[in-house]
Amino acid sequence: MKIAILGGGNVGTALGDGWSAAGHEVMYGSRSPEKEAGKQRKFDTISGAIRASEVVALAVPWDAVGDVLRNNDLSGKILIDCTNPISPGFELAVGCTSSGGEEVAKLAKGARVVKAFNTTGFGNMREPRYGTTRLTMFYAGDDAAAKVAVRELIGNLGFDPVDAGPLKIARYLEPMAMLWINLSMKLGRDIAFQLIQRGQESR
Repeated sequence: MKIAILGGGNVGTALGDGWSAAGHEVMYGSRSPEKEAGKQRKFDTISGAIRASEVVALAVPWDAVGDVLRNNDLSGKILIDCTNPISPGFELAVGCTSSGGEEVAKLAKGARVVKAFNTTGFGNMREPRYGTTRLTMFYAGDDAAAKVAVRELIGNLGFDPVDAGPLKIARYLEPMAMLWINLSMKLGRDIAFQLIQRGQESR
């Protein structure tokens, strides 16, 4: 697949490097792509990276989401929302009756939004196995075909993909992310959530 990564931080590069290693064509969108010349990863403008892609991974800080989505056309694109709506007070800015994922869908007119890669840290994205156990990665969305594509991309990284349901389930996945963040402050970042089904303990 042709994938645009919006956000060149720890999450964006962990996903992009993993997908590149799996054989996908990855391009990073940057406000100043000329400053990235000479680096191993490929860069273009944000709009250029989006135009050249089939799938767009949104991995920018929450306070940059509105600007990025309002100023770029994502119609028809599969948009993976990897963000969490964390306020400056380090609390969820959206919740209960909506979610960051649903707000992203409102801003990205015509995009096929799937929430994923928001419930764990970038270290687990780079190494999604603890021994022989594949870590769970939940995803949620309203477009069936988009979810099939995202499920494949989750599996390409080595996660165990689990369909959590429609996009409104992001209302539960985002608080789950805050739980992971708070636990990681006490226990360290080498922690993860794992869904276990009786009879399938060796997933």
